[in-house]
This record gives sequence, C-alpha cells and structure tokens, in this order.
Amino acid sequence: MIDLRSDTVTKPTPAMRRAMAETEVGDDVYQEDPAVNRLEARAAAIMGKEAGLFVPTGTMGNTIALKMHTVHGQEVICEARAHVHNYELSMMAWFAGCLARAIPTTNGLMTWEQIAKEIRPVGPHAAPTGLIAVENTHNVAGGTVYPLDQLAAIKRGAESRGLPVHMDGARFFHAATALGVAPIEIAQHADSVMFCLSKGLGAPVGSMLVGSQKLLEEARRLRKRLGGGMRQAGILAAAGLIALEEMPGRLAEDHANAAYLAEALATLPGIVVEPYAGTNIVFFGVADTGLTGEQVCARLLEKGVVMIAMGPYRVRAVTHFDVDRAACEEAVAILGKLLHN
Repeated sequence: MIDLRSDTVTKPTPAMRRAMAETEVGDDVYQEDPAVNRLEARAAAIMGKEAGLFVPTGTMGNTIALKMHTVHGQEVICEARAHVHNYELSMMAWFAGCLARAIPTTNGLMTWEQIAKEIRPVGPHAAPTGLIAVENTHNVAGGTVYPLDQLAAIKRGAESRGLPVHMDGARFFHAATALGVAPIEIAQHADSVMFCLSKGLGAPVGSMLVGSQKLLEEARRLRKRLGGGMRQAGILAAAGLIALEEMPGRLAEDHANAAYLAEALATLPGIVVEPYAGTNIVFFGVADTGLTGEQVCARLLEKGVVMIAMGPYRVRAVTHFDVDRAACEEAVAILGKLLHN
C-alpha cells in the first residue's frame, strides 16, 4: 500500500519504539514524568519560548490556545480555509465561545493589511477581536508558507492593536525547512505556537503548545478540562523527543518527493496540478479526466494507492517518510495507467 492520504499515517521508527519501551515514566498530571518534562523544555527552547505543554492532538493544542488568548463573545481573525475554522468541530465556538472572522485569500496567507481591515474594537454592536490565528504551513491551500517579513508585519501590527497572535504550526518544521531558517526565526512572530509531532516528524501521538510561562500555566488547566491529563505519558513523549531531535533534518526529502509528484502528475492527461508551494502537500484537479475526485481515489485504492478527495474534483497527496521516491514513482505510473484505460 502506498499511502499518500496524509503524513498522519506514519509509523514510529525503531528508535522511537525502543525509547517508548525503555523510558522512565511518572505521573504527568503532577508534572512528574521525566520524558514529558524533557520534551516540554526542549520544545520551548527550540521555539524560543518560556514553556511548553505536551497535548494528545493538534486540535487540542489549538483549542487550548484559542481559549487562553480570548474571552467569550470575541472574534478570532483567521484565513477562510484555516484548520481552526473548518476542521476542528467548531471548538472555537463550542469551547472558546468565539466566532471566526474569516479572511479569504488566494494562497492561505493573510497580510497585515487584510487583517487590519477586519479588526473590531470594543463597541455597542460588533463583537471585539480577541486573537489573530495564522496557519503555517497552510494545509488546504497546498502547504503554503508564510514569508518571514509577512509574519513580522502581522506581529508588529497585532502588538500595535494590543492583540495576541497564535500560530497553528501543525506542519511547522516543513515551513522552517522550506525557508531554510531555524524554528525560532518563525516562532518569534507568534505569542503561542502549536506544532504536531505526529505528522511529518513521525511520532505516533502528540503535539506541543509553546508560549510564555503565564500562558502555559493556563494552558495546563485547560488541557485538564479537555481530558488531556495523560498520567504516564512519557511512553508517548519518548517517541516525541526522538521525533523532535532526529526527524526535522530529513523533511527536505519529503519536499523533494512532493516536487517530483507535482511535476510528474502534471504530465498525465486530464490532471491539473495546483501551484506547488515547496513543502510536502500536492493538490491536483481531475475534472478534465471525466471522473470525480472520489472516483479517482476509489480506483487508485483498488491498485494499492491511497489519496484523498478534498472536493468534488480536487485530490490531495501528502509525502512523508514512509513513502520513498520509488513509491511516488509507482503511484504516478498507476494513476497514468488508470487514466489511459
């Protein structure tokens, strides 16, 4: 099976499995698990933040961040296709008590000029703005990456208006790899950052939320409210430490494989590849094949290739360390044969 649905399908490496079996554990609710404590401290240091929090999922990390930055009845400015707006079961409203002020963009990346126009002050009619949330890389826009100057402008503008910035960095290290910069150079432009260990970094479970000590004290309480106090979580954190230390350095390989997919898919009849953003996500249109996205994916599945339809005629392929170049080549060849039949 060549599974290109998502980088969430990766399996833990042998080193991760060994670490999970051998690590010393404690009760993390009491902050006594050595592996969790090391992971939180290391994540914070890499991002240039004061503290970190290990959470089961990226959705929980984002939900906590939205809540800790806002109060009920505020608005959160985000891009119209943002994960926090469209794919997290309305937790922005259900848990944080906020509404999205969604900004449509062509590439998933907001500018300060776009954001500034949508900020609502406290007043008798409109809900005030409480937070700006950016997604980096932007999943549904095709893995697009914020340029550093664009992030810096957003952070400066937000500070001038007294607003915090949260970064949904589910694929944060893909952004750092694409830009060729250290993580801290991106993270400095956000008050809090969530990043996943269980996507491109390959850990079996877990995400991190980092920020100031004061913010993270509240975040820990919110994690408990959401049922995220995991007790002997060092078994999972041990894999997360391996992911954090060893896996970012190989993400360029995933980017190269995605670039190959984008180029090779564009040669197939009826396939229209969307502009490739330079990370590990490739979107392509199939309308000209006479098939829907679901039909293309169903036929691929019969041949052992898994992709996912993200709209009536839009298909996504995501590269990761469990799919090498040979597998990508085979996937393209299989799709080509299906389209010729």
